[in-house]
Amino acid sequence: MSLRVEGLSKTFGEKPLFQNLTFEAAGPAVLWAPSGWGKTTLLRILMGLETPDAGHVTGVGRVGAVFQEDRLCPQLTAPENVALVLPEGRGAGPALAADFARLGMGPDALNLPAGRLSGGQKRRAALLRALWAEADTLLLDEPFTGLDPAAREEAAALLREKCAGRPTLLATHDQQAIQALGWPVLELAKLCD
Repeated sequence: MSLRVEGLSKTFGEKPLFQNLTFEAAGPAVLWAPSGWGKTTLLRILMGLETPDAGHVTGVGRVGAVFQEDRLCPQLTAPENVALVLPEGRGAGPALAADFARLGMGPDALNLPAGRLSGGQKRRAALLRALWAEADTLLLDEPFTGLDPAAREEAAALLREKCAGRPTLLATHDQQAIQALGWPVLELAKLCD
């Protein structure tokens, strides 16, 4: 499966964010552009939350997403937030606990309601929720925000393992994360007319 963006344009007021954006992603890639260029808006268009002014998108399918804000249910624990995206009857069990442990979250943190977690812990839960979703495409907006260097390295390793072979677009300004991932970089300004 391949995600295709063809002739996509979006303007806010009189400010064009991008014009005639065209690219294809069959596997993981990093979206890079200067701040304010429209990376978040592009991801929102791919999720169906925004409408482009022109162009079209194909091949997105079911989406697993990390938004700029964590969007967790604050009364649920981190594992319960991940369970929301699992098919009915499929429990996460020890494999999910192992993924949380890999990202530095032990039983104490996993028993707290998400509203009581630190910003970095919430980010880890949001990332695992996207990775555990039955998704054709992953759209990740600054998924490493609030992570310390060790957690960022583990998150990058987990992404490399779980995203291989499916369209994944990760928007970030974090050069260390880009290097840790080793994915192709899509410079959005170079993909526009």
